[in-house]
Amino acid sequence: MAINRPERVTQRMIAELAGVSQATVSLVLNGKTDSTTRIPAETRQRVLEVIRETTYVADPAARSLAGVGNNLIGIFTYEHAFPHESSDFYTPLLTGIEGAAEQIGVDLLMFTSAPVVDGRRRLFHENNRLRLADGCLLLGREMDADELTRLVDSRYPFVAIGRRDAADGRIPYVGVDYGGATAQLARLAIDLGHRDFYYLHLPFAAESTRDRKDSLSAEVESAGLSVTMAVTESAEGADLDLAWAAIRKAQPTVLFVEDAGQAEALRDIAVADGVAVPEQLSIIALGERTRPSGHAVDFTRLSAPRQELGSRAVALLDQIMNGTRDSTELAHQQLVSCTVIAGATVAAPRVGSM
Repeated sequence: MAINRPERVTQRMIAELAGVSQATVSLVLNGKTDSTTRIPAETRQRVLEVIRETTYVADPAARSLAGVGNNLIGIFTYEHAFPHESSDFYTPLLTGIEGAAEQIGVDLLMFTSAPVVDGRRRLFHENNRLRLADGCLLLGREMDADELTRLVDSRYPFVAIGRRDAADGRIPYVGVDYGGATAQLARLAIDLGHRDFYYLHLPFAAESTRDRKDSLSAEVESAGLSVTMAVTESAEGADLDLAWAAIRKAQPTVLFVEDAGQAEALRDIAVADGVAVPEQLSIIALGERTRPSGHAVDFTRLSAPRQELGSRAVALLDQIMNGTRDSTELAHQQLVSCTVIAGATVAAPRVGSM
């Protein structure tokens, strides 16, 4: 397999693009401001703009300047990876990444200098130092399609974790087959005799959210049925109380919930409102918690192999950077199957149960 190494952005290239001397670029990078080396503000801005557009960083090690890798894999997260509400997903994923990185003998570098603004980092923020690493893993529920396309065009080695539609199918990724597991769970409900479906999903345009929605709709419609869909913004509080009021009004026999935490909360609200689960209302979670939540209920759910997801992503990135290493060539885009957990929150419907 041919190895496509990224074209290194040099000070000379920046100078040519900005229409200035290489010495001027060096002065801008070094922040020189004394009277003998003062640079016009317009010139400085033009150089900085080119630097931002080319994602250039001054490599700190001589091996990088010589075109030799640093044995570093970067991790860039579009949102914070460690808050309470995100750790269910990211903790096992990062465990898989760490183990695979150790096996191939590389270090991990987490990029955190770009701030999270409105819930998301910018991959090409001026503070980001992406090229310190030989390649990068991208994490996040939602990723900027234009940034992904730009990254592909730059030939910088990376792998997105999660299925991605951007850049005309050129994004290398390792994702979860949420659609296949969702279809299995929908078929389970149909086979048990459910005819009144309701789906509460998160307010995201992410591929993972769309895959669940599309698969559930397709499976239900193939049985000549339909599903009521609603979106919720918050995992707790008044938003879920309003969601439950709408569910009560719709009178479904089976409730699908994208977020496992919301499924737990809605089950508690239902029971407090006198609705028995699953005797009067079946609940299926299209996700799961990976840490103990204090909730004793064994939900019917799908389980994503997040640790495997992380290790596979590292293996694919290693192949992109270094070739196959005499092993089987990995697919450029991969989906990892979920496990369907039968659980105890689904039963055959009763007539007029709610």
